[in-house]
Amino acid sequence: MCRVVDLRQAVLAKNDEAAHTLRVGLTARGTAVVNLLSSPGSGKTALLERELLLARERGVPVAALTADLATENDAVRLARSGVPVKQVLTDGLCHLEAGMLGRHLDGWLPEDTRILFVENVGNLVCPASYDLGESLRVVLASVTEGEDKPLKYPTAFGLAQLVVVTKTDIAEAVEFDEAAFRANVQRVNPGVEVALTSARAGEGLGVLLDRALAVGAGAAAHTPVMARARHVHPHEHGHGHGHGHGHDHDHGDGHDHGDGHAHQHGTPQPVVQTR
Repeated sequence: MCRVVDLRQAVLAKNDEAAHTLRVGLTARGTAVVNLLSSPGSGKTALLERELLLARERGVPVAALTADLATENDAVRLARSGVPVKQVLTDGLCHLEAGMLGRHLDGWLPEDTRILFVENVGNLVCPASYDLGESLRVVLASVTEGEDKPLKYPTAFGLAQLVVVTKTDIAEAVEFDEAAFRANVQRVNPGVEVALTSARAGEGLGVLLDRALAVGAGAAAHTPVMARARHVHPHEHGHGHGHGHGHDHDHGDGHDHGDGHAHQHGTPQPVVQTR
């Protein structure tokens, strides 16, 4: 057991080193990275598409990298915004890692990019433990997922610097209890902002862009209590991520996993770029 834990810690330590290097380089060139985490079907692609369109309207140079186990569907959809978009097919890996992200950005990311939105693999377990060199970590949850989502995935929500609720246009129909959800978020991450959005109705549109621009300009992002409790040192831009994720990692197939399961990882496929 000790050998497995040591291996996991070594993997995370290596990732943290790569994340630090990536963060320093991107910060030096004036690029802020937004790491978007959510369950599959949360509506983050729909919201991100609207945010990219808004950025283009405002004349803010942005780009988006989206990761999935298979298909290029999200990249094709996001490319309709007219901004640079890149698809990463992980072929089973249930999360992005900093070294992988850095390799895919090399030679692709336009020099004038102020914000890079990274749409992580749809999963609230594996991605929560991996720092990508981001300036802002955002966790999204739709009104259809239930008010107890933050309690079921405390690491993901506990390390978020912004929590975004999606699909609020159908909140009444699904009897979403906003007060209960907010209370549960505060239980695992006191003080974090919770924003309400609807890509369809336009509610909250611009929250991702505005918060990313603020952090990129030097505003301090929320520092989660969980990060401080785990003695994680804040990264540049005033944030920090703890790596207390207690799941073993094996390397083989790839499926989304719930709490308490080993995570099997494959080898990334060649990148497909879509503009």
